[in-house]
Amino acid sequence: MTDQPPPPTPSPGSGEPDPSSPAGSPGPAGPPPGWGSGMPPAGPAGPPPGWDPAQSAWGAAPPPQGWAFPPTGGYPPGSGPYGGQPWYPGPPVGWYPPGYGFDANDALVTPPGAGIGGWFNRCGGALRRGWRQLVPIMLLTQVLPAAVLSVVSLGLDPSAKWAAQAESTSAPALPDNFAAELLSLLVLLVGGSLVVGLVQAVGWAAGTWVITQQAAGQPASLESALRYGLRRALGLWGWTLLVSLLVGVGVCFCVLPGIYLAFALSMAGPVYLFERHNPIGRSFRMFHDRLGLLLGRVALVAVAVLVGTLIPGGLEGIGTSALGTDPFSSAGTAAGTVVVIGITAVLALPAHLAQMIGLLVTYAEQRAHEAPVNTAGLAAELG
Repeated sequence: MTDQPPPPTPSPGSGEPDPSSPAGSPGPAGPPPGWGSGMPPAGPAGPPPGWDPAQSAWGAAPPPQGWAFPPTGGYPPGSGPYGGQPWYPGPPVGWYPPGYGFDANDALVTPPGAGIGGWFNRCGGALRRGWRQLVPIMLLTQVLPAAVLSVVSLGLDPSAKWAAQAESTSAPALPDNFAAELLSLLVLLVGGSLVVGLVQAVGWAAGTWVITQQAAGQPASLESALRYGLRRALGLWGWTLLVSLLVGVGVCFCVLPGIYLAFALSMAGPVYLFERHNPIGRSFRMFHDRLGLLLGRVALVAVAVLVGTLIPGGLEGIGTSALGTDPFSSAGTAAGTVVVIGITAVLALPAHLAQMIGLLVTYAEQRAHEAPVNTAGLAAELG
């Protein structure tokens, strides 16, 4: 106990904390520390620092010395990763190092966005550059084998003899040696088709090499092309046989599956020549990844091939039928048959060129949609 009076309770507004308030909380009134004689006189106050009267809002601190918005110099408009912000640093959208990126003037690769016009231009350019080498290659490996097979199969076709025997007898019966002659004809057709397919594979590989080399600005002689075709023909022929078998099985199932497989496997040949790995799987993936684009390109090629082969085929049928049921019964009709088949086979040459060039340019365009690629890189892949 002491005789001193208790300390006075601080009045509100004295700046001391209120014992009833939470710990550390200032009192409800009182100026902050340091607010004293320097207090501005009463009256209307001016805007505090940072207030922007034009915006009626709190403004940002003034920019540092030498700073401008947007920055000037150093990056041309549109050089950033977003076209709408030219001041954003970075290379332009779609830019790649020289020799690796897309080239709008590439002679073989249609860059994304060029459309069907760019595809047609590159197909036409390939034909203009390489027709001197491509025409002899197609004549030797596509036209001539097909014509020889047609002549041989027509000469050994026993149907004329079977018809004559059927007319000479009144009783219905199979012609003599029917089974043996039919089997011989089937063996001839199947075996001849296999040999023709191997020769055609030489031409496909050789023509692909010519088109790619010329597009890359490299020399492409006929002799070098055929050597390359011979080196790659066996593997290409094997994959082509497998694709043909799959398409044939698909045709047996109501035709539509065969048409689907023909489109889905259309890139198998170029995939083998350039990548040499999983041609069937890669072709399926290309087809389904860009269904509309590849379907449209391959459909154009298919129409050109159908028109280019059906017309000569019809003319061949008309010409040979006019020479009689057995055109090889005399030397004159036999010579006429050979001439007719030879002419109609040559008329199918544009179809062979359209198929090879169209599918190759389509493959290059598909590769461009997967990753940056150019003709020089494709030429290096061919080996």
